[in-house]
Amino acid sequence: MVIALVLLVTVFPFFYMLLLSVRELSSIVREPGRLWALPSEWDLSSYVDVLKPVTDGGQGFLGLIGNSAIIAVGTVLVTLLIAVPGAYAVSRLEFFGRRQVSVAFLAVYLFPTILLAVPLFVFFTKLGLRGQLPVLVIVYVSQTIAVAIFMLRNYFETIPVSIEEAAALDGLGRIQILRKIILPLSLPSMMSTALFVFMIAWNEFLFALLFLVEDRAEWTVSLGLAQLSENLEIPPTSLMAGSVVLTIPIIIIFFATERLLTGGLTAGAEKG
Repeated sequence: MVIALVLLVTVFPFFYMLLLSVRELSSIVREPGRLWALPSEWDLSSYVDVLKPVTDGGQGFLGLIGNSAIIAVGTVLVTLLIAVPGAYAVSRLEFFGRRQVSVAFLAVYLFPTILLAVPLFVFFTKLGLRGQLPVLVIVYVSQTIAVAIFMLRNYFETIPVSIEEAAALDGLGRIQILRKIILPLSLPSMMSTALFVFMIAWNEFLFALLFLVEDRAEWTVSLGLAQLSENLEIPPTSLMAGSVVLTIPIIIIFFATERLLTGGLTAGAEKG
């Protein structure tokens, strides 16, 4: 009963969004509360309108998806590139203030995002870099790096130190141990961290609005969806189609990595 209720609460909004995106507008106007659509009522023109380039009279979401993918993938790669050695150092190396550094990673999230938005906006505007996708990658990395280090550190600490000591006796250095021993063992945790970072970068709206709003060609898909919701001339079917387009990549990635993701979320508890 509880599982059915949870499924209903989590699945129903997406089901209703998908239903509205394929129903004819006239059918929605007549019966907005109906929870099914006859095959004769299915209409995919909203998806065509959303994905078609702006120059052809569409909303250009295909280009916006490309921008979001560049930013999200770039954020994941840069975040992991910095977070892996950082988390390893915090979990294995002894240095003054090690415990305080670990607490500081979480303390970053005590502050509202808007506190970071203003100084970053002013800083990159002064440099003349506002409106460029790589700048948004840097901004997102500053948001995600702390929690990525915290997640990876917790997993690294579940790996027995004796494995590294045996590798060191075989002549491996610290970098080689990290590359040949720690990274393969940490693949599930890295996948779950990567997916978490990807979702943040893919769905984020505030910084995308601040940094990219002036040039529509550089917009992300979340920014494009917000523009659709504010335009009274856009039919709700197109808005729902845009929402489905925004959601589907996350669902595909989740199910493609579900096995590794589950292992990454539970392996630490099993070893602990």
